[in-house]
Amino acid sequence: MGKVIQKIPIPIAGLMLGMAALGNLLGAYGSAYRNIFGLLAGVIFVLLVSKFVTTPQCLREGFDNPVVASVTPTFSMGIMLLSTYLLPYTYSVAYGVWLFGVLLHIGLIAYFTKRYIVGFNIKKVFPSYFIVYVGIVVASVTAPAYNLLALGQALFWFGFAANLVLLPIVFYRFFIIKEIPEAALPTTIIFAAPTSLCLAGYLNSFPEKNMAVLGFLVSLSLLLIVFALSYLPKLLKLQFYPSYSAFTFPIVISAIGMKGANAAFIAGGLQLPLLVHVATFLEVIAVLLVVYVFARYIGHLLPLRQVATQQVPIPSPKTNNGSTSI
Repeated sequence: MGKVIQKIPIPIAGLMLGMAALGNLLGAYGSAYRNIFGLLAGVIFVLLVSKFVTTPQCLREGFDNPVVASVTPTFSMGIMLLSTYLLPYTYSVAYGVWLFGVLLHIGLIAYFTKRYIVGFNIKKVFPSYFIVYVGIVVASVTAPAYNLLALGQALFWFGFAANLVLLPIVFYRFFIIKEIPEAALPTTIIFAAPTSLCLAGYLNSFPEKNMAVLGFLVSLSLLLIVFALSYLPKLLKLQFYPSYSAFTFPIVISAIGMKGANAAFIAGGLQLPLLVHVATFLEVIAVLLVVYVFARYIGHLLPLRQVATQQVPIPSPKTNNGSTSI
């Protein structure tokens, strides 16, 4: 187990987040589905905490890499979501965990801003920057569970504004500057996440829906989802990188957003049958991707070839730590 903990990369926090969100998405089909994915997310959380405690230098090294540094807040986002799994058992503990996740994310925003925005370098910008600044909207999604609508609304507007500011910058980096390292290419799927997360946060933290705002969020979400999914077949052909975690939460939150938007439109007297099919499609893709990425991580952390090499030792090639850190 010690070797597994040492081998766990920080970006697996994205898979933890994706699983916790998927559990909430599938909860409508039965509590068992929610519990399974929530439990798996909890196991990843424990493994990550064990890694941080036993090898704290991994955080310092991770923050030296702009991609790893910008995906690290998926850990605090996951904490916020996992707190809701504790609610049926203990409100006070759940609230404490949630508040810790919110404060941790705010701290990561401050640190990342000082480290990478002050002295800005466009070549260090990646789609994962959305995670840092828009990821706080997970608090908007979960705030109603703690009767903190005002806070959820304030954090929604922060994330929404950050999303609008970042979109042209990240698109410029992606299409004009280019030069995205292969290990960071899976983060392309993150383009689907920020607006969909804002959509889910708006739906949860605003009891009264403005149809113009809702329509804008849905329209922009759909455009970015199509954009991100158009790259998915090519990205799935890449060798495994820890950044595969990026395949999970963006599609899960997109499905959550579309399901919630459809319900809001129906409540407003507007029927959009196509949105139902889009939400169902995204649900299926979300489940497949989360299971696929989980399986690839298992293969990465517990490779079957280790069994064979016990009988026929094969020298391990030297690896570049930086090449596997994303």
